[in-house]
Amino acid sequence: MEAKTKTTLESKQYLTFMLDKEIFAFEVLKVKEVLEVTRVTKVPKTPPFMTGVINLRGGVVPVIDLRVKFDMAGKDHNVDTAIIIVETEFDGETIVIGALVDGVKEVIRLDASQIEAPPKVGMNVSGEYIENIGKKGSDFIIILAAGKVFSQKELEYVRDVSRTEDEAVAV
Repeated sequence: MEAKTKTTLESKQYLTFMLDKEIFAFEVLKVKEVLEVTRVTKVPKTPPFMTGVINLRGGVVPVIDLRVKFDMAGKDHNVDTAIIIVETEFDGETIVIGALVDGVKEVIRLDASQIEAPPKVGMNVSGEYIENIGKKGSDFIIILAAGKVFSQKELEYVRDVSRTEDEAVAV
């Protein structure tokens, strides 16, 4: 019984999703919700990775295309395309960001024994964005660090866009 409790304490849950043919994940505690692709409003003069903003229950949420962010080839949206709403901390406040992905797979639990540090070379995605690599069966899962996927400058930009758009909606 004691071993089971220890294993439970050492494990975490992750929401897995697809980008190209790779499996990625965010820790479930960082995920607020998953949405079907909805109308995204373009914002002028934004960086290429920022698809635009969506209205989420009256709040403005910037949407980032992870394919563009990770220098992957573009892909048309289909029925599987989703927006994962992720929360991260920046300058003492919570920033809410939508991450556009090819499709959401499932929530999985990984024990500490199934998680390793990312390799220094050979990854399709920059190591700075990767928290760890998980292994589930024969699949490798690239676990992203929600707070590191976006640079400080990008988070400032997203925060400012959210504030500006919120003010515009309030007027």
